[in-house]
Amino acid sequence: MRIAVFSDIHGNKHAMDAVLADIPGREPDLVVCLGDLVGYGAYPDAVVQAIRDNAIITVMGNYDDAIANRRMVCGCDYKDEKAMEAGVKSISWTMENTSEASKEFMLNLPDRISKEIEGRSVLFVHGSPRQLNEYLYEDIPAGDLLPMLQEADADVLVCGHTHLPYHRIVEGRHIINAGSAGKPKHGDPRAVYVLINIGQDIQVDFVKVPYDYESAARAVEKAGLPGEFAAIIRTGKG
Repeated sequence: MRIAVFSDIHGNKHAMDAVLADIPGREPDLVVCLGDLVGYGAYPDAVVQAIRDNAIITVMGNYDDAIANRRMVCGCDYKDEKAMEAGVKSISWTMENTSEASKEFMLNLPDRISKEIEGRSVLFVHGSPRQLNEYLYEDIPAGDLLPMLQEADADVLVCGHTHLPYHRIVEGRHIINAGSAGKPKHGDPRAVYVLINIGQDIQVDFVKVPYDYESAARAVEKAGLPGEFAAIIRTGKG
């Protein structure tokens, strides 16, 4: 079974459109979004509408939770006070520029989706099985990761939130981070998503999709959002 998974669009309509245009040619059996539809980018409603129009299975992200529940805290890990100030501006702007219909849609998203695929238990979450805002970086110790996978009864854990794509195997269990389609931080501005082929073996391919990121960055600036958000879109570094 072939699964296309993308995450962390963050209001970037240009990246969302490019990913949705690319996916059908890969002929997946299932398409899943790992949340954070909004925040940082200039088009929160357009992204939510694209998810709804395409009936894409989606889990709730920490930004979706914050905006849907009108919280000024998203559970983000800000590296310094300046980043925190920018994050607060992002939440405030997104709150004001997201429709009630979009908030209602995000409010009803599940925090996880479990599927049995080819005899394997596959779990889709935004952050981790424990919390939607927990960061699972690639270098997390195996001794911390394995008990979590065992407790979640997951042979394959697919997550996002870090904006850094990777595939790791711990004692036969797979953890796959889809990265970020709309706000990548791994040094490449292209939108990234992952194709997972689950059969006798598991194959993982990260797909990088070119798109008009300059227009996306200019939209952020025109909206009056912090300039560093536009810089991340242009560079893929954050």
